[in-house]
Amino acid sequence: MGTGAADGSRGARRWLPWLGLFFWAAGAAAARGADGSEILPDSIPSAPGTLPHFIEEPEDAYIIKSNPIALRCKARPAMQIFFKCNGEWVHQNEHVSEESLDESSGLKVREVFINVTRQQVEDFHGPEDYWCQCVAWSHLGTSKSRKASVRIAYLRKNFEQDPQGREVPIEGMIVLHCRPPEGVPAAEVEWLKNEEPIDSEQDENIDTRADHNLIIRQARLSDSGNYTCMAANIVAKRRSLSATVVVYVDGSWEVWSEWSVCSPECEHLRIRECTAPPPRNGGKFCEGLSQESENCTDGLCILDKKPLHEIKPQSIENASDIALYSGLGAAVVAVAVLVIGVTLYRRSHSDYGVDVIDSSALTGNSLLLNPAMQPDLTVSRTYSGPICLQDPLDKELMTESSLFNPLSDIKVKVQSSFMVSLGVSERAEYHGKNHSGTFPHGNNRGFSTIHPRNKTPYIQNLSSLPTRTELRTTGVFGHLGGRLVMPNTGVSLLIPHGAIPEENSWEIYMSINQGEPSLQSDGSEVLLSPEVTCGPPDMLVTTPFALTIPHCADVSSEHWNIHLKKRTQQGKWEEVMSVEDESTSCYCLLDPFACHVLLDSFGTYALTGEPITDCAVKQLKVAVFGCMSCNSLDYNLRVYCVDNTPCAFQEVISDERHQGGQLLEEPKLLHFKGNTFSLQVSVLDIPPFLWRIKPFTACQEVPFSRVWSSNRQPLHCAFSLERYTPTTTQLSCKICIRQLKGHEQILQVQTSILESERETITFFAQEDSTFPAQTGPKAFKIPYSIRQRICATFDTPNAKGKDWQMLAQKNSINRNLSYFATQSSPSAVILNLWEARHQQDGDLDSLACALEEIGRTHTKLSNITEPQIDDADFNYSRQNGL
Repeated sequence: MGTGAADGSRGARRWLPWLGLFFWAAGAAAARGADGSEILPDSIPSAPGTLPHFIEEPEDAYIIKSNPIALRCKARPAMQIFFKCNGEWVHQNEHVSEESLDESSGLKVREVFINVTRQQVEDFHGPEDYWCQCVAWSHLGTSKSRKASVRIAYLRKNFEQDPQGREVPIEGMIVLHCRPPEGVPAAEVEWLKNEEPIDSEQDENIDTRADHNLIIRQARLSDSGNYTCMAANIVAKRRSLSATVVVYVDGSWEVWSEWSVCSPECEHLRIRECTAPPPRNGGKFCEGLSQESENCTDGLCILDKKPLHEIKPQSIENASDIALYSGLGAAVVAVAVLVIGVTLYRRSHSDYGVDVIDSSALTGNSLLLNPAMQPDLTVSRTYSGPICLQDPLDKELMTESSLFNPLSDIKVKVQSSFMVSLGVSERAEYHGKNHSGTFPHGNNRGFSTIHPRNKTPYIQNLSSLPTRTELRTTGVFGHLGGRLVMPNTGVSLLIPHGAIPEENSWEIYMSINQGEPSLQSDGSEVLLSPEVTCGPPDMLVTTPFALTIPHCADVSSEHWNIHLKKRTQQGKWEEVMSVEDESTSCYCLLDPFACHVLLDSFGTYALTGEPITDCAVKQLKVAVFGCMSCNSLDYNLRVYCVDNTPCAFQEVISDERHQGGQLLEEPKLLHFKGNTFSLQVSVLDIPPFLWRIKPFTACQEVPFSRVWSSNRQPLHCAFSLERYTPTTTQLSCKICIRQLKGHEQILQVQTSILESERETITFFAQEDSTFPAQTGPKAFKIPYSIRQRICATFDTPNAKGKDWQMLAQKNSINRNLSYFATQSSPSAVILNLWEARHQQDGDLDSLACALEEIGRTHTKLSNITEPQIDDADFNYSRQNGL
């Protein structure tokens, strides 16, 4: 019954305007003269044949708090005017009508008012905003006015992003971000400095047009202060948190003063002060010495009428005596060591014997299996610190120079074989001096492990590799752009559509330096990527291109300060920007394994990192290769630890192919911390009775500095295993690579030493495109027509914030937005960056979902077909999983 009443109410409301016209016509019929002629009443608004013309149409309005708003319409000529809101007629009783006479035309003008309350707007739940329009009638027909929207005005309290204080050097760029609270209508933003409004039109150094952000191009000392973002609309005003900006000046040295006169001590001085300029606002104090002294007579100063170099103080004579006694003491110690050595040697021929124990002895591979073979103590390299033992008691810290110092002491732990058989753990220690120079030196690439005469184990740790020619690829590109890829290196170059002027074409090249890096790191700074060159250097582009460079830093935590550097024409390296800095000249987006850089000039680029804490981590790729040696019973293992970049591992693969090596286990990642602790590589669980490892080689240690800066050469350790019989063809063992007080990885080796029986392990889980150069539409994942539509939609500012900034945010681009604000089409540059990041997966569905979240599109890009899209290109995209 209630439903019927409601329907009846809506039906009555629908017929109200027509009933009004009916009553008006009835009144007109009654007003006829006695002779039957029609007398027009004063309310007749028009002459026959004229449609209503709106003089005033309803305007968009905002309801503030609980105050209703009035909508009005004015038309001539019009018999009646009624409002329709959200498709429903407004009741006649809610209209207020007025009539007047247009003196110029003599026609009646009708004006109508209605009130809209906050409750009406809140009760409406439609797909669009609450709206109303006027409908006016005349003899000839009806006219409709524009639709006017009615919205409830508000301004939330909290800013979506408050400006953050920062310290910047003088003449550096300052970018303060401000995202005002959500509001209707959208809030206008004003910046205050020390509570005073900032007028960017009066200062060319300040720009406040880039989406509410404040940009100071070159910081001055006067720019220090407290900055506040003010947001206001018709409802209220809001203040952001204040951001304190400090512009500091690093101190610099005056020039040195003149040398002072020579003192009685035959020295003169010179000084300089940190006043050019002095440090200000927390700037760094000058580095270096503020005072220098030196001898002013070249050692010929006269004291007591004798040259200084002829004076023999008592202290010098005492020093000579000390040196004499020290030499005698050293000789006594050497004799004692010799005696102990002879004694131990004799004991080795006693009933129980003494055998050298290495890690293999403690893992079941004891030298007691072959008592006739005596251990060779003349190891070609000498070591400082204990050789690694795989006993849990011995997995402690070792000195950094363990196996790699060619002239250091050796400390070998020995144990009676009888005591080993009884499980007794007491051990004696033998300290001796080994002969140096037994091992081959230099760039020996043979990887041979046994000397044919004396069976001396050859450990090739850190063998330097010969200089390689650079990897290089080229392609010819024109106005349609394209992509240049260096296969299996992680390096690529994206030339956007339109970056090269029409009717022009360029042969663009890209190369990777595989020789000695030209970028020499200073201090704690390390090279995190290959040196990549793209050219020609004199080529100009009209929109930024995207260069993708792999890196080996673990960027999951805030422990790195990573810089992009460029080599000048003079061969020097200059910093382009820090990855976390704000810049309008270029843009860096750091992903877990690669950095995507937007640039407008070609050249040679690389990434360097400065660890902020000891928790900074480099990602290393560890892998083990194996091959047979010249001796048919021997098998060589080579364990590599290289920076986790595809091009670095590509070098290893190239070397191993030349050496006949085979990958024995899929490579793994090792997180190497910047905590100064060294790296240990050990061979474990060698099958007893089948294999043995050469003495003193089961565990090798690499100093921290060699690993931390291992970008110059592929770092590896070599191990030599020996079969007891030729019938043994299977090898199973473990390779343990660990950083002391750090991460550890285990490589499981389970292989046949016979090439015909060995399983092939793929070097790369996913290979790059086999076509280095792709040009035109096929090089891009987003069809050109769809790309143009996205740019046209998002480049236009929107009151709801649904513009290119929201597009950037949905694609995980949340910083340095001022760079995109300076581009002619910010959306196009964002899409170029998307193309560079998704060259492997080309996940258009994820981009479509991002657009759906913004509310601009409701269909997946992968299902869109348009007449403008070339059919061949579209089919190519679909075939490639798009």
